[in-house]
Amino acid sequence: MDELRRFAESVSALIHHGFYWGVLIFAVTVVVSLGAICLIVLGWPADRFLDGVRHPFLDGYPRFVRGAAIAAKNVAGVLLIVLGVILSLPGIPGQGILTIFIGLTLSDFPGKLGLERRFIGKPPVLRAVNRLRARFGHPPLLLR
Repeated sequence: MDELRRFAESVSALIHHGFYWGVLIFAVTVVVSLGAICLIVLGWPADRFLDGVRHPFLDGYPRFVRGAAIAAKNVAGVLLIVLGVILSLPGIPGQGILTIFIGLTLSDFPGKLGLERRFIGKPPVLRAVNRLRARFGHPPLLLR
């Protein structure tokens, strides 16, 4: 009986300990994800979503530097998308949807700007983004 009681106590302690780790991981990923999204949204020029306006990544840098940076940015984006999918699974603590959004924002793929326009074009999203931008002294985003 003593062994069974010790086993139950150790399982209880493990579950209790694991719960706190899960909450800590969840809290850290929330803060990091929200911070990254804020940095991305604040870094956008106000005319980013207007038709015909282009803002090439690292425009003016040598071609090899720009190419290496674009490749690194896309690899980071794909890794964040995969991590976001994993974090979206039940029982895994973390901000899966926010992490996927950050990964999509970093990645370059056909139709990305249209997808971003549809998402940002939703009135509640645009209001929230423009409030955030105003809070930090950035002009509101302009849509087509």
